[in-house]
Amino acid sequence: MSEIVAIQNETLNNLVNDLQLQGYEPSANMETLANAASRYIKDLKINVSNALNNTQYLNRKEALLLGLAVAINEKFDLLKQSFTNQAKEEGAGEAEIAEITAITSLMNTNNVFYRFRHFMQKDFYNNQPAGIKMSVMMNPVLGKEFFELVSLVISAINGCEMCVSSHEQSVLQHGSSEARVFEAVKTGAIIKGLITVLS
Repeated sequence: MSEIVAIQNETLNNLVNDLQLQGYEPSANMETLANAASRYIKDLKINVSNALNNTQYLNRKEALLLGLAVAINEKFDLLKQSFTNQAKEEGAGEAEIAEITAITSLMNTNNVFYRFRHFMQKDFYNNQPAGIKMSVMMNPVLGKEFFELVSLVISAINGCEMCVSSHEQSVLQHGSSEARVFEAVKTGAIIKGLITVLS
């Protein structure tokens, strides 16, 4: 059993190294998996590697920027810094990194607001102007399609049905495909699951 634990610990260490998480201290969740020699550790490493390196409809820079948006959304600073650094290595500029932060903040605003409207289903709330400034959406540095794709992924993570439907439609209208949407949402889901173990 100790040999299995050692192998699983090595897999976790490799995952942390692959993610370039400098100074990471294993969380209680990670230690629980390692001490139990959980087979999930290998699954997690493979899933994360595939999400960041082996995507068919996203390039590596896009995958890292999506990961960054999820790390910001989930308030996991160490992974946020790692994805920022790696995205810059793939050519992301400061304006693109800043826009990922802006998208994530805006979606947190909209997801709460539009979930409320959806939950209540009252004419009064639905007929009131939102009054939420969203000029950042007009000419995004990342391009309209990717801006909408990141918005969709964060909305899916935050569980806003109206926002998910709206942004999925917008992504497709800007020339994307359902296959790309599917891959982006899967990437976001995997990073969300990763953060559950790391934090």
